Amino acid sequence: MNTMNFKTWKGMASLLSAAMLALALAGCGTTTSNEGTGTTPQQPAQEQTADLKTQYPITVTDATGESFTFDKAPAKIVSVSPAETESLFALGLDEQIVGVSDYDDYPEAATKKPKMGGITKPNEESIIAAEADIVFTGISMSEESVKKLRDLGITIFKTNPKSVDDVMTNIETFGKITDHQEKAQEIITQMKQDVSDVTEAVKAVKPEEKKKVYVEFSPGWTVGKGEFMDELITLAGGTNIASDKDGWYEINEENVIASNPDVILYANDVIDENSKTLDQIIKARSGWDQITAVKNDAVIGLDANLLSRPGPRVTQGLKEVAKAIYPDQFK
Repeated sequence: MNTMNFKTWKGMASLLSAAMLALALAGCGTTTSNEGTGTTPQQPAQEQTADLKTQYPITVTDATGESFTFDKAPAKIVSVSPAETESLFALGLDEQIVGVSDYDDYPEAATKKPKMGGITKPNEESIIAAEADIVFTGISMSEESVKKLRDLGITIFKTNPKSVDDVMTNIETFGKITDHQEKAQEIITQMKQDVSDVTEAVKAVKPEEKKKVYVEFSPGWTVGKGEFMDELITLAGGTNIASDKDGWYEINEENVIASNPDVILYANDVIDENSKTLDQIIKARSGWDQITAVKNDAVIGLDANLLSRPGPRVTQGLKEVAKAIYPDQFK
């Protein structure tokens, strides 16, 4: 993410929270099937051979329950979600991608693509003009916004990953849709290795030694259980102090003080309207100087994109989270 002022971050966080509430009853997985081919269902990823080719037509279902059938690989693709954009580029679809959101900044090639508006409110005219075969979006867009785009005749595929496994499932699905399954499996294999490396490194941490962790990705906002960011803390061997609530929500400062986290993680590119960084905001709060993490200088900034984007780099984010919580385990 680009550096944003406090108001911009606050607005984005509010929209994200609204999207989470709107999607609470929606399924987060995707399913695929081959229809009209007379073939048996594909084998699980770990059993597939190296020569993976999509047999069209293929039908996929997104997080809203909408089904899509492709007779061939999409020739023109738009993504209005940074995480989905990263996944699509990682699959090698640079030539097929004809548009991205205004916030898409990774990889470098994404910055050179035509812009299609904001994450939560993309530019309908630009998307229609791009004549995309499929438009991908993610957790930040509400179902209401998705429906509006569909009513305009736009084919939009929405994801809502709640876990690292969901992220990998989405990448696998994108690979099937676009006939880039081999690359998808290569990415997933690396992601699984990242998870294994982390869980192996922290497995010796005893339950009573687990560190309490608080994460703040935007001023005054944290994440509770049921979201991938909470899972990153758990996989890294920590205990999320905010997991007594579901989803993304505004904090109660007194509750954070009472929970007394051992480690505080924050998005390191946040600057408010007074040019204060998020760690400065955190440390300046009344009573927070008594929190163990602050007293021990364990207030650690992480790359906001790695921390908050459920794409192919999410397991790199996991590694950074684990190193921040247990630095001695990752020397």
